Amino acid sequence: MLKEFKEFAMRGNVIDLAVGVIIGAAFNKIVTSFVNDILMPPIGLLLGHIDFSNLFIDLSGNSYRTLSEAKEAGAPTLNYGVFINHVIDFLIVAFALFLLIRQINRLANLKKEKKAEETKECPYCLSAVPAKATRCAHCTSHLAEKNAGSALE
Repeated sequence: MLKEFKEFAMRGNVIDLAVGVIIGAAFNKIVTSFVNDILMPPIGLLLGHIDFSNLFIDLSGNSYRTLSEAKEAGAPTLNYGVFINHVIDFLIVAFALFLLIRQINRLANLKKEKKAEETKECPYCLSAVPAKATRCAHCTSHLAEKNAGSALE
C-alpha cells in the first residue's frame, strides 16, 4: 500500500496539482491584500469614509463601533462588509483565471491549427498523413497532389 501511495504521489499530474494549489493560495493572498489594502479604501473614501471591513449588523441589540469590539464582546454579528470584500476577491480571482484559461485555449487552438496545416487526410483510410506525403503510411495508397484532383490508386 505504501508503494502504491508513493507511485500515486510521484505522478507528474499530482505534483503539478500540488504546485498549482500552492501558487493559487499565494495568488489569493495577493488578491486579498489588493482588495483590502488598495481597492477598498479609495472606494470607502468615495462613499463617505466607509471601512467595508467594519460594516456589520449586531444581532445582540447592543451597539459597537467596530467589528473587533463586537467580536471581543462575543456579540453575534452579520459581517456583510467582510462578505463584500470576499465577493470582490472572488471576482478578481475568477477573472484572472478566465484570462489565463482563455489564453491557454488560444495557444492550444494555434497548435491544433498548425498541426492541421502540416497534415492531410488519406481519402481511403482517413488517417492523418504528412502534407507532403505522396503515399499513406497506414494503408500505402497513393495520394494525389492537390492540383491533380482526386486521389490515385
